[in-house]
Amino acid sequence: MSIVETPAPKESEVLTAPSSPPRGQGLSLRLRSSLQQLLAFGSLIVLVVFFGVMNARFLLPGNLSDILLSTVVIGLLALGATFVIVTGGIDLSVGTGMSLCSVMVGVVLTYLGLPIWAGIAGGILMGAVIGAVNGFLISFLKIPPFIATLATMLVCQGMALVVSGTKPIYFTGTEGFANLALGKPIAGLVIPNAVFIFFGAAALAGVVMSKTLLGRYTFSIGSNEEATALSGINVRSWKLWIYTAAGAFTGLAGVIIAARLNSAQPGQGMGYELQAIAAVVIGGTSLAGGKGSIVGTVIGALIMSVLTNGLRVISVPQEWQNVAIGVVILVAVYLDMLRRKEAAK
Repeated sequence: MSIVETPAPKESEVLTAPSSPPRGQGLSLRLRSSLQQLLAFGSLIVLVVFFGVMNARFLLPGNLSDILLSTVVIGLLALGATFVIVTGGIDLSVGTGMSLCSVMVGVVLTYLGLPIWAGIAGGILMGAVIGAVNGFLISFLKIPPFIATLATMLVCQGMALVVSGTKPIYFTGTEGFANLALGKPIAGLVIPNAVFIFFGAAALAGVVMSKTLLGRYTFSIGSNEEATALSGINVRSWKLWIYTAAGAFTGLAGVIIAARLNSAQPGQGMGYELQAIAAVVIGGTSLAGGKGSIVGTVIGALIMSVLTNGLRVISVPQEWQNVAIGVVILVAVYLDMLRRKEAAK
């Protein structure tokens, strides 16, 4: 008796995740995800009402604009982190990587004297390179994501200081660069350009996550990497692309924070990665991978900003602000663990 081997399907033939649940179960998962997003949004509303009652100054248009502006950088980092965490990975390099990207913007605009568009492209490209390095270390060298991105975090921190000469790079000679973040698209509007850039990037990330092969394979890898590989998908290459795309969002965050501060601060960035990861988890993305949404991440980033701003407005000391944020992160992770246990039943 001869055994006929069936060739593995090509990547182009696999349009859905190989571990897709049955139709009824898939509907249940989508409903559960929508419910979690509604709960996160409800939590956001409760926080806004609470801080508004505690101090009426919280609801002033200027303060709400500040909240939105403070959401932008963490939100952009969280968008990229969502792709990584959905695969079951982690990226600790986004904070210092953002600093290196902002320094690269300074090199292009201040040292080389190139146009603003070149500086923007240079910052985003630097972020994509950092992401590609992470993807290569994790996918091809099989280094655990935690260790690989921890090493990249330290490398980016050092390179930012080396390239900048340990000094900030100012953009005072680059007319109009600060308007990229702080300019108003409509006269009299309190919402700055950076907020519109963030929501535009979130819309793009949402389309990529839900409508493209990159997004489908992101969920597939996070749900069952081994089954994805057995389906004929080149998991290593797709992981490389996923981390590269995530790095591009880090690069955009570096551009925005440089424009907002009108300077590139090489020592900045440490700690941003924790806030970005917290925003992703609060938004309902599972640290185990295979589940998450861009809408949830945006809500999570807004919750982080509202919490930080609200505690400051009601005059809570900085040390207690850190305690409160830490407790929120613990609660979010614990709820994620409960969701996973419930889903496994």
